[in-house]
Amino acid sequence: MASENLHEDRADLPEEVIDKHRAISSLMEELEAVDWYDQRAAATGDPELKAILLHNRDEEMEHAAMVLEWLRRRYPVIDEHLRTYLYAEGDILKAEAVATGKVEGAQQVAGNGAGRAPAIGDGSLGIGSLREA
Repeated sequence: MASENLHEDRADLPEEVIDKHRAISSLMEELEAVDWYDQRAAATGDPELKAILLHNRDEEMEHAAMVLEWLRRRYPVIDEHLRTYLYAEGDILKAEAVATGKVEGAQQVAGNGAGRAPAIGDGSLGIGSLREA
């Protein structure tokens, strides 16, 4: 049964929390699958099998990204952290120091000067269309 590993009685949890739990469990499973396919691809000596396993790994990455985006839209704190660290250039710990105000002038992400990537109003990641390439 799905969601067997709830830590609280299901009857005490609102459906929103159950859905978030489902998403978090799915994200963990997708990332675990990425790791498994990566290991299997690295271990095989058969080039065709390796290509298939890497393709499957990349599909799991897509699934993980989709679930992460669903979570980002429902957890403002995750959204804030992703805006701070995702696509940040330079030292990640410096990005944290800037975002938390622990230091001034550390390498910042271009865009808003606060260690966060600029917000894109249309929900995109701001990388443009890959179909036009």
